[in-house]
Amino acid sequence: MGKIISVVNQKGGVGKTTTAVNLGAYLALMGKNVLLVDIDPQANATSGVGIDHKNLEHGLYEAIIGAKPIYEITKRTLQDGYKIAPSTVALAGAGIEMVNMEDREYKLSNILESVKDEYDYIIIDGPPSLGLLTINSLVAADEVLIPIQSEYFALEGLGQLLNTIGLVQANLKPELGIMGAVITMFDRRNKLSGSVMNELYQYFPNKVFRSVIPRSVRLAEAPSYGRSILHYDPKSKGGKAYKRLAMEIIDLELR
Repeated sequence: MGKIISVVNQKGGVGKTTTAVNLGAYLALMGKNVLLVDIDPQANATSGVGIDHKNLEHGLYEAIIGAKPIYEITKRTLQDGYKIAPSTVALAGAGIEMVNMEDREYKLSNILESVKDEYDYIIIDGPPSLGLLTINSLVAADEVLIPIQSEYFALEGLGQLLNTIGLVQANLKPELGIMGAVITMFDRRNKLSGSVMNELYQYFPNKVFRSVIPRSVRLAEAPSYGRSILHYDPKSKGGKAYKRLAMEIIDLELR
């Protein structure tokens, strides 16, 4: 059975999608069979692996409402062993439609359960909010990975996110774990980045990944070419950082 990791942070612009896309790419490079699930209506993860979501006839929305099985909407990426369940514009209304659905918090979980044994890792890229789509991404997950930007307002709202995770653990998914936090957009020249890192260790003792993702122009450029950093500039600092993160996560499984 594969491990399902939900990459979550309700604050936008923290490197959440960048982390989901590139972590998946490097896990696949290391021989793992990976499915990236884009449950963000903005569909940035979908375009980030080179798929034009505007021209897709079906996506994750159809799987959620039961119109299509997930294997029918899953697409290959440019990389062997790396597939995506893409988002389309239709997903934007799913959060509202799901309100009146039975077992609405378990829709994604039920979908992924049918394909979980086909993958080593399923990585969910959730929306920058704490709505029903994010709740679905948490309930479906085994563990949560939280990207934290190393800037002044980075920790603002973190307590709210942890409270939401706690509510999901208490009421919907008791076995949901926190894999840890990964520091993104780190600038060693900025003293504030170091302060944020120190404060983060207080939130997550022993659960902050050693791999720190630097602020990088190359990481920012890659999605506009529909490429992960692995296929855009693997020798860049960002590429090396995500490779180390993937290795850390694999090492966790071996302990």
